[in-house]
Amino acid sequence: MIGIIDYGMGNLRSVENALKKLGIPSVISSDPAVLETCEKLILPGVGAFGDCMANIIERNLYDFIKASVNQGKPLLGICLGMQMLFEESEENGITKGFGFLKGRVVRMQTSLPVPQIGWNELEFNHEISLAAMLRAHPYVYYVHSYCASEYDDADLIGYSMYGDIKVPGLVMKNNVMGTQFHPEKSAEDGLCILAYFAKEFS
Repeated sequence: MIGIIDYGMGNLRSVENALKKLGIPSVISSDPAVLETCEKLILPGVGAFGDCMANIIERNLYDFIKASVNQGKPLLGICLGMQMLFEESEENGITKGFGFLKGRVVRMQTSLPVPQIGWNELEFNHEISLAAMLRAHPYVYYVHSYCASEYDDADLIGYSMYGDIKVPGLVMKNNVMGTQFHPEKSAEDGLCILAYFAKEFS
């Protein structure tokens, strides 16, 4: 069972429906007691970084998520959920994240339109078994104005080029995984990435 963390913001039903297509059982909950029984957790995210962190703290989910990851439970952060895996964000002032990954989230600096909305090729920074599960040139769907910076290269598994900037798209460290893009909206390649998290990532 995968627990989809409900803190009042995020594409909960989209993620649930994508897992359902894969035949993977899941539960949407804001109750740490329910989420505690799940083998893995997904942290979706839509909105502003500060608001999301405030909601997580207000619903008594911050300490639960922190403890779960520290105890080895796999966690997937999607879009803003991935950004919250890092140390801090500069969106609307500095807000601390979970700090599972080194790095900070900054506004994208590019001559192209921001937010970045649309499909981009996911390129791999390191060899990983996931790559063999995807098409030769996988495309994934992004909707965001901020991205990770000052991260460890070892944690960056995949990226997309948006104009002249390298957008960190897929990160992994120990039992933490994050996608800046929306795998639940990224067609077959996105479903493969969710399946990888559900069945292989640990």
